[in-house]
Amino acid sequence: MEASWRQVAGGRGRARGRATAAPSGNGIHLRGAGGGREKGSVGAVPFGASPGGVAASAASGSRHSPAGSQALQTPAASELMSQKKFEEIKKANQAAARKLVEEHFSSSSEEEGDEDFEGKQGKIVANTFITYTTQTDGDTRELERTKQYVNEAFQAGAMTCLICIASVKRNQAVWSCSGCFCIFHMPCIQKWAKDSEFLVSSVTDDDFGKRDYPWPCPKCRFEYKRSETPSRYYCYCGKVEDPPLDPWLVPHSCGQVCEREFKPSCGHKCLLLCHPGPCPPCPKMVTTTCYCKKAKPLPRRCSAKEWSCQLPCGRKLLCGQHKCENPCHAGSCQPCPRVSRQKCVCDKKVAERSCASPLWHCDQVCGKTLPCGNHTCEQVCHVGACGECPRSGRRFCPCQKSRFSLPCTEDVPTCGDSCDKVLECGIHRCSQRCHRGPCETCRQEVEKHCRCGKHTKRMPCHKPYLCETKCVKMRDCQKHQCRRKCCPGNCPPCDQNCGRTLGCRNHKCPSVCHRGSCYPCPETVDVKCNCGNTKVTVPCGRERTTRPPKCREQCSRPPTCHHTSQEKHRCHFGSCPPCHQPCQKVLEKCGHLCPAPCHDQALIKQTGRHQPTGPWEQPSEPAFIQTALPCPPCQVPIPTECLGKHEVSPLPCHAVGPYSCKRVCGRILDCQNHTCMKECHKVTKIDGCTGKNKAGPECLRCEEGCSKSRPLGCLHPCILPCHPGECPPCVQMLRIKCHCKITSLYVECRKITTADVNEKNLLSCCKNQCPKELPCGHRCKEMCHPGECPFNCNQKVKLRCPCKRIKKELQCNKVRENQVSIECDTMCKEMKRKASEIKEAEAKAAFEEEKRRQQAELEAFENRLKGRRKKNRKRDEVAVELSLWQKHKYYLLSVCGAVVVVFAWYITHDVN
Repeated sequence: MEASWRQVAGGRGRARGRATAAPSGNGIHLRGAGGGREKGSVGAVPFGASPGGVAASAASGSRHSPAGSQALQTPAASELMSQKKFEEIKKANQAAARKLVEEHFSSSSEEEGDEDFEGKQGKIVANTFITYTTQTDGDTRELERTKQYVNEAFQAGAMTCLICIASVKRNQAVWSCSGCFCIFHMPCIQKWAKDSEFLVSSVTDDDFGKRDYPWPCPKCRFEYKRSETPSRYYCYCGKVEDPPLDPWLVPHSCGQVCEREFKPSCGHKCLLLCHPGPCPPCPKMVTTTCYCKKAKPLPRRCSAKEWSCQLPCGRKLLCGQHKCENPCHAGSCQPCPRVSRQKCVCDKKVAERSCASPLWHCDQVCGKTLPCGNHTCEQVCHVGACGECPRSGRRFCPCQKSRFSLPCTEDVPTCGDSCDKVLECGIHRCSQRCHRGPCETCRQEVEKHCRCGKHTKRMPCHKPYLCETKCVKMRDCQKHQCRRKCCPGNCPPCDQNCGRTLGCRNHKCPSVCHRGSCYPCPETVDVKCNCGNTKVTVPCGRERTTRPPKCREQCSRPPTCHHTSQEKHRCHFGSCPPCHQPCQKVLEKCGHLCPAPCHDQALIKQTGRHQPTGPWEQPSEPAFIQTALPCPPCQVPIPTECLGKHEVSPLPCHAVGPYSCKRVCGRILDCQNHTCMKECHKVTKIDGCTGKNKAGPECLRCEEGCSKSRPLGCLHPCILPCHPGECPPCVQMLRIKCHCKITSLYVECRKITTADVNEKNLLSCCKNQCPKELPCGHRCKEMCHPGECPFNCNQKVKLRCPCKRIKKELQCNKVRENQVSIECDTMCKEMKRKASEIKEAEAKAAFEEEKRRQQAELEAFENRLKGRRKKNRKRDEVAVELSLWQKHKYYLLSVCGAVVVVFAWYITHDVN
């Protein structure tokens, strides 16, 4: 289809000299002289152009003859006409753009009307339920559920069917659950009930379709019988079938009085018109008294007719001794909380127990003698008489075939007949004679079938037989096989997770694998307005199609311009309308206020765009854009100070700015020792600093080292750069030797330089024992110390008499000072004399022996000098005969030593 402006021009050319133009493809009908439009000509005017131009062009073409029209068709006239049309269309486009912008940035009056309507609707619902709370003890919390259902019924799209996750419309047949009052589509709930019954009844194949299985509500799981499956569409109260659609009533309501009985039943009926959801609490007024019947009867709502006067109850408790002290309450009184000493039922023990439980049993055996006189009662703490002896009377034998009358002191004998009791297998009987105790295990060989019935095997009767065949039947989910070994046919339900995506498309089914449709998603989602204060709760999955609620709160967005607040309007989506307040912006340079209107979001025409060649080209971008315009410059002369505050010069307000006077800054640096040598520059004032010549963060940083003198004795330089005040104490670690010159100690320099003599001695101490030796040869007992060791050795030493016989332990310092000495006694002198005699005898014998040896050597030497031959040397050897002492001297010395030791031991014991 051609463009509209081409269709109009073509129609004008083709209608020359005719009263009526032929209809064009766009449905335009032009009349002869008037050029009027018919009904179908509304869409013929493009971009809002005036219809007068079209009519005039048509009329001009109809007034001239064909020859005259040909004369007017000159190139200049055609160009002039086209230019005129283009200008008209351009103006129309600009007007349409301005109108579009105004509609986009203004508040919608239609939305305000909708909000007013919703406000009136909320007031009507509130006034409906206000009569329930005007009297004594009205509780508004119980009404919230009913009000919620009524509000959702009035709102379009608020009610959602949880089965199909679709909105419930006014003209659709619905069904309401009597348990949770949730509303479902009639076809959805019918299909749900049918699928649920089929799923439950198909668990086993034996009773499929024969039993009346219930079906649950999709939301609250309230069970209904098969006969209660909905088949007809009723109103909420159930009086009218297929209620007609009435715009003045609640959807799906018959408009009659509800008249449903209240729950819990009180004898009254609901007075509201047919409504969704539960009935509100009973609003009837009744006169009732409190729980304990002591207070005066008061008029109260029937739904809150039970009340407490808060006085003590006073009713006698079950113990029969005390009264109930709790405030007036409903129901039976609580058990007595007091404690008392009570006897057990056999009167043997007494214990402190709760007064509410007077009867109790101890753990002792009764022990009373039974009437037989031979046995005692074996019951534990019982009430009443012990009864007869259990062994008295006629008794049966172990196989229960014979009966004997014996005294209670004798045991019943075996009858000798066969036992014939049924064994554990339940098939065979015991073949033993009558016996006591359990029967033996059945050991007969039988042909046994496995549990699934596919295999047989001969084996002992008491052993079960299970084959290895795996069941291939499908479980109740009809998706997975049973796979149990030797399955008897009752396959268990499938234990795997379903995992199918629910209708909400957000969650997966958490149930075990099942047949049919999954339960609807139980989750709910809040759809909120832009500010989040107003919200509507919808089922999960409906949040994508649910329209956000309309909020009655004021828009809380911060203003998009520089103003602290914007014009009041309600919460909305999208951008806020433009600001029309005066700018009043404080100019950054001069501090004056801008008098122009707010221009942070000014609407200006976009420049630099491609110019269209004709109206048929649609612009790709809007013709107007929003942008922030700068405030106009200020021309007020302002005295301005240089950056370093050295001089003041006048400058125009819009040109006021920081400038440098080219002088040296000269401010005192942070080190307090040097000044800034930079050219005049900006100095930021530091909080709390009042000095005018104080350096700022922009000044130079002193990079020289600290040149201050160090404390006496410290050879380390200051670790800080040039800084104000005193230098920090030197923390350099020094390595020094302790007083004993063995251990190396590490001490901070500041501790050494500030310590006195005693502290230095203490710092140089390694806390170990002094390793030096005293003159006596012992080690010094003092801790590591300077100087000479004190000569006060208290170590015990052994002191002997000159003959070494007498021995004593004394202190070393006393021995060294010659304060103590041990002299030999008479025994020592006698032993010394005998020892000297023995020594003289030995010396004399040794001397004689030496003399003989020398004489023999002398003779041998003389014989060698005579020059005798070697073969006669053996004859010349002198045979030296050993003396008696030389032969037995070792034995004699041993005996003498033993005698001396025995003599000394004897003398020592005599002295002690």
